[in-house]
Amino acid sequence: MGPVSTSGSGLRLEISLILFHVGVLGACTVSVLQPGYLEVDYNSEAVTMECTFSAIGCAPVQPKSLWFRCGTHQPEALCLDGCRNEADKFTVKETLDQNRISLTVNRLSPNDSAIYICGIAFPNEKEPRAKQTGNGTTLVVRERLFSKEVHSLLIVLLALLSVYIIGVCVIYIVFLKSKSNSRRSRETKEDSKKKSARRIFQEIAQELYHKRYVETNHQPEQDGTYENRKALPSPGRP
Repeated sequence: MGPVSTSGSGLRLEISLILFHVGVLGACTVSVLQPGYLEVDYNSEAVTMECTFSAIGCAPVQPKSLWFRCGTHQPEALCLDGCRNEADKFTVKETLDQNRISLTVNRLSPNDSAIYICGIAFPNEKEPRAKQTGNGTTLVVRERLFSKEVHSLLIVLLALLSVYIIGVCVIYIVFLKSKSNSRRSRETKEDSKKKSARRIFQEIAQELYHKRYVETNHQPEQDGTYENRKALPSPGRP
Protein backbone atom coordinates (compact mmCIF):
# COMPACT_ATOMS: atom_id res chain seq x y z
CA MET A 1 0.00 0.00 0.00
CA GLY A 2 2.88 2.30 0.79
CA PRO A 3 4.29 2.44 -2.69
CA VAL A 4 0.86 2.87 -4.15
CA SER A 5 0.01 5.76 -1.86
CA THR A 6 3.37 7.33 -2.60
CA SER A 7 2.83 7.07 -6.32
CA GLY A 8 -0.70 8.44 -5.92
CA SER A 9 0.62 11.40 -3.97
CA GLY A 10 3.21 12.06 -6.66
CA LEU A 11 0.56 11.91 -9.37
CA ARG A 12 -1.66 14.32 -7.51
CA LEU A 13 1.30 16.68 -7.06
CA GLU A 14 2.06 16.59 -10.79
CA ILE A 15 -1.58 17.24 -11.66
CA SER A 16 -1.64 20.11 -9.17
CA LEU A 17 1.46 21.65 -10.76
CA ILE A 18 0.01 21.28 -14.24
CA LEU A 19 -3.28 22.84 -13.15
CA PHE A 20 -1.39 25.63 -11.45
CA HIS A 21 0.55 26.43 -14.61
CA VAL A 22 -2.50 26.37 -16.88
CA GLY A 23 -4.42 28.58 -14.47
CA VAL A 24 -7.12 26.24 -13.21
CA LEU A 25 -6.03 26.90 -9.67
CA GLY A 26 -6.65 30.64 -10.05
CA ALA A 27 -3.30 31.91 -11.40
CA CYS A 28 -4.56 34.49 -13.88
CA THR A 29 -1.89 35.22 -16.48
CA VAL A 30 -2.20 37.91 -19.14
CA SER A 31 0.17 38.55 -22.07
CA VAL A 32 -0.05 41.57 -24.38
CA LEU A 33 1.39 41.93 -27.88
CA GLN A 34 1.66 45.06 -30.01
CA PRO A 35 3.85 46.17 -32.94
CA GLY A 36 7.12 47.73 -31.94
CA TYR A 37 7.42 50.46 -34.60
CA LEU A 38 5.06 52.39 -36.82
CA GLU A 39 5.97 55.26 -39.14
CA VAL A 40 3.41 57.38 -40.97
CA ASP A 41 3.38 60.52 -43.06
CA TYR A 42 2.01 63.79 -41.81
CA ASN A 43 -0.40 63.81 -44.76
CA SER A 44 -2.28 60.90 -43.18
CA GLU A 45 -5.43 61.92 -41.39
CA ALA A 46 -5.24 59.17 -38.79
CA VAL A 47 -3.29 56.09 -37.75
CA THR A 48 -4.47 52.99 -35.90
CA MET A 49 -2.33 50.87 -33.57
CA GLU A 50 -3.43 47.31 -32.90
CA CYS A 51 -3.03 45.42 -29.63
CA THR A 52 -3.79 41.73 -28.97
CA PHE A 53 -3.80 39.87 -25.69
CA SER A 54 -4.32 36.42 -24.25
CA ALA A 55 -5.61 35.47 -20.79
CA ILE A 56 -5.08 32.12 -19.08
CA GLY A 57 -6.78 31.10 -15.85
CA CYS A 58 -8.66 34.37 -15.49
CA ALA A 59 -12.27 34.87 -14.53
CA PRO A 60 -14.74 34.84 -17.43
CA VAL A 61 -15.29 38.59 -17.31
CA GLN A 62 -14.33 41.29 -19.73
CA PRO A 63 -11.02 42.97 -18.92
CA LYS A 64 -10.32 46.67 -19.00
CA SER A 65 -8.07 48.16 -21.63
CA LEU A 66 -5.74 51.03 -20.91
CA TRP A 67 -3.55 53.14 -23.13
CA PHE A 68 -0.55 55.19 -22.07
CA ARG A 69 1.63 57.58 -24.02
CA CYS A 70 5.27 58.28 -23.23
CA GLY A 71 6.78 61.16 -25.16
CA THR A 72 9.01 64.09 -24.44
CA HIS A 73 6.70 65.07 -21.59
CA GLN A 74 5.51 63.07 -18.61
CA PRO A 75 3.70 59.80 -19.32
CA GLU A 76 -0.02 60.31 -19.62
CA ALA A 77 -3.01 58.00 -19.55
CA LEU A 78 -5.24 58.13 -22.60
CA CYS A 79 -8.94 57.57 -23.03
CA LEU A 80 -9.91 57.11 -19.40
CA ASP A 81 -13.48 57.93 -20.44
CA GLY A 82 -13.47 55.36 -23.24
CA CYS A 83 -12.84 57.59 -26.29
CA ARG A 84 -15.69 56.18 -28.35
CA ASN A 85 -16.35 59.36 -30.33
CA GLU A 86 -14.47 59.66 -33.62
CA ALA A 87 -14.43 63.43 -33.22
CA ASP A 88 -12.03 63.04 -30.30
CA LYS A 89 -8.29 63.11 -30.67
CA PHE A 90 -8.11 59.41 -29.76
CA THR A 91 -10.56 56.62 -30.51
CA VAL A 92 -10.51 53.21 -28.83
CA LYS A 93 -12.15 50.19 -30.40
CA GLU A 94 -12.49 46.99 -28.38
CA THR A 95 -13.16 43.54 -29.82
CA LEU A 96 -12.81 41.60 -26.59
CA ASP A 97 -14.29 38.39 -27.94
CA GLN A 98 -11.33 38.30 -30.32
CA ASN A 99 -8.88 39.52 -27.67
CA ARG A 100 -8.15 42.60 -29.74
CA ILE A 101 -8.23 46.33 -29.07
CA SER A 102 -7.02 49.28 -31.09
CA LEU A 103 -6.16 52.93 -30.59
CA THR A 104 -6.67 55.45 -33.38
CA VAL A 105 -4.89 58.79 -33.34
CA ASN A 106 -6.91 61.34 -35.30
CA ARG A 107 -5.74 64.60 -36.91
CA LEU A 108 -2.10 63.63 -36.89
CA SER A 109 0.62 66.13 -36.13
CA PRO A 110 4.36 65.80 -35.45
CA ASN A 111 3.61 66.16 -31.74
CA ASP A 112 1.87 62.77 -31.83
CA SER A 113 5.23 61.01 -32.19
CA ALA A 114 5.63 59.01 -28.97
CA ILE A 115 5.56 55.51 -27.49
CA TYR A 116 2.03 54.15 -27.05
CA ILE A 117 1.63 51.37 -24.52
CA CYS A 118 -1.34 49.03 -24.41
CA GLY A 119 -2.44 47.59 -21.07
CA ILE A 120 -4.91 44.84 -20.14
CA ALA A 121 -6.19 44.35 -16.60
CA PHE A 122 -8.61 42.00 -14.87
CA PRO A 123 -9.63 44.12 -11.86
CA ASN A 124 -11.11 41.23 -9.84
CA GLU A 125 -7.91 39.20 -10.02
CA LYS A 126 -5.28 39.65 -7.31
CA GLU A 127 -2.36 38.08 -9.15
CA PRO A 128 0.20 40.54 -10.51
CA ARG A 129 0.10 38.76 -13.88
CA ALA A 130 -3.55 39.70 -14.26
CA LYS A 131 -2.46 43.23 -15.12
CA GLN A 132 0.04 43.42 -17.97
CA THR A 133 1.20 45.89 -20.59
CA GLY A 134 2.81 45.48 -23.95
CA ASN A 135 6.29 46.63 -24.87
CA GLY A 136 4.88 49.73 -26.55
CA THR A 137 4.52 50.92 -30.14
CA THR A 138 6.89 53.68 -31.21
CA LEU A 139 4.92 56.01 -33.48
CA VAL A 140 6.90 58.34 -35.73
CA VAL A 141 5.04 61.02 -37.65
CA ARG A 142 7.14 62.48 -40.45
CA GLU A 143 6.77 66.21 -40.80
CA ARG A 144 5.48 67.68 -44.02
CA LEU A 145 8.01 69.78 -45.90
CA PHE A 146 5.40 72.25 -47.14
CA SER A 147 2.00 73.34 -45.94
CA LYS A 148 -1.14 72.64 -47.94
CA GLU A 149 -1.20 76.20 -49.31
CA VAL A 150 2.42 76.03 -50.43
CA HIS A 151 1.84 72.57 -51.87
CA SER A 152 -1.15 73.85 -53.87
CA LEU A 153 0.87 76.84 -55.05
CA LEU A 154 3.69 74.56 -56.19
CA ILE A 155 1.22 72.45 -58.13
CA VAL A 156 -0.16 75.56 -59.86
CA LEU A 157 3.35 76.81 -60.66
CA LEU A 158 4.32 73.44 -62.07
CA ALA A 159 1.20 73.42 -64.23
CA LEU A 160 1.97 76.93 -65.53
CA LEU A 161 5.57 75.96 -66.17
CA SER A 162 4.40 72.93 -68.13
CA VAL A 163 2.08 75.09 -70.22
CA TYR A 164 4.91 77.57 -70.82
CA ILE A 165 7.32 74.84 -71.89
CA ILE A 166 4.73 73.34 -74.23
CA GLY A 167 4.06 76.79 -75.74
CA VAL A 168 7.76 77.44 -76.28
CA CYS A 169 8.15 74.06 -77.94
CA VAL A 170 5.20 74.71 -80.24
CA ILE A 171 6.54 78.16 -81.19
CA TYR A 172 9.97 76.70 -81.85
CA ILE A 173 8.54 73.95 -84.04
CA VAL A 174 6.47 76.50 -86.00
CA PHE A 175 9.53 78.71 -86.38
CA LEU A 176 11.60 75.81 -87.68
CA LYS A 177 8.88 74.89 -90.16
CA SER A 178 8.53 78.48 -91.37
CA LYS A 179 12.29 78.80 -91.66
CA SER A 180 12.47 75.58 -93.61
CA ASN A 181 9.67 76.73 -95.92
CA SER A 182 11.36 80.09 -96.48
CA ARG A 183 14.64 78.33 -97.22
CA ARG A 184 12.91 76.08 -99.70
CA SER A 185 11.23 79.02 -101.38
CA ARG A 186 14.56 80.87 -101.50
CA GLU A 187 16.24 77.85 -103.02
CA THR A 188 13.42 77.56 -105.51
CA LYS A 189 13.82 81.22 -106.51
CA GLU A 190 17.57 80.83 -106.81
CA ASP A 191 17.14 77.73 -108.92
CA SER A 192 14.69 79.55 -111.16
CA LYS A 193 17.12 82.48 -111.46
CA LYS A 194 19.96 80.11 -112.28
CA LYS A 195 17.83 78.37 -114.85
CA SER A 196 16.76 81.69 -116.39
CA ALA A 197 20.40 82.91 -116.45
CA ARG A 198 21.51 79.62 -117.99
CA ARG A 199 18.78 79.88 -120.57
CA ILE A 200 19.75 83.46 -121.42
CA PHE A 201 23.39 82.44 -121.70
CA GLN A 202 22.46 79.59 -123.98
CA GLU A 203 20.39 81.93 -126.13
CA ILE A 204 23.26 84.41 -126.38
CA ALA A 205 25.70 81.62 -127.16
CA GLN A 206 23.40 80.27 -129.85
CA GLU A 207 22.98 83.74 -131.32
CA LEU A 208 26.74 84.33 -131.39
CA TYR A 209 27.27 80.93 -132.89
CA HIS A 210 24.64 81.69 -135.52
CA LYS A 211 26.26 85.04 -136.42
CA ARG A 212 29.68 83.45 -136.66
CA TYR A 213 28.28 80.71 -138.82
CA VAL A 214 26.62 83.23 -141.14
CA GLU A 215 29.78 85.33 -141.38
CA THR A 216 31.90 82.27 -142.11
CA ASN A 217 29.61 81.12 -144.90
CA HIS A 218 29.28 84.65 -146.41
CA GLN A 219 33.05 85.35 -146.57
CA PRO A 220 33.91 83.10 -149.59
CA GLU A 221 31.08 84.55 -151.63
CA GLN A 222 32.49 88.05 -151.17
CA ASP A 223 36.04 86.92 -152.11
CA GLY A 224 34.84 85.27 -155.33
CA THR A 225 32.96 88.37 -156.43
CA TYR A 226 36.04 90.53 -155.90
CA GLU A 227 38.22 88.25 -158.01
CA ASN A 228 35.65 88.20 -160.81
CA ARG A 229 35.49 91.93 -160.75
CA LYS A 230 39.30 92.10 -160.99
CA ALA A 231 39.42 89.75 -163.95
CA LEU A 232 36.91 91.74 -165.99
CA PRO A 233 38.48 94.43 -168.32
CA SER A 234 37.87 97.96 -167.45
CA PRO A 235 35.58 99.83 -169.81
CA GLY A 236 37.49 101.91 -172.40
CA ARG A 237 40.62 99.78 -172.26
CA PRO A 238 41.59 97.45 -175.13
